[in-house]
Amino acid sequence: MNKTLASVPHQRALVRRASPRRYSLATLRSMISAWREQTRFRWDLKRISEANPHLIDDIGLTKRQAEDEIAKLPFWQR
Repeated sequence: MNKTLASVPHQRALVRRASPRRYSLATLRSMISAWREQTRFRWDLKRISEANPHLIDDIGLTKRQAEDEIAKLPFWQR
């Protein structure tokens, strides 16, 4: 179907599908903040598991859960 022959509502639908998802600056900032908090938590969890493994039970995690979270760190931080 040629775009010139398409109806106006149909052309708008084509434009909506083709446009990339856009986020507001506030949304991007909150996403980056959440990523940093998660990374910091995982980094702290790694340090705790190495220095004082008995403290993992105190924060309510099993050893397996802690290992799973630590595994989510980038490979250069593990």
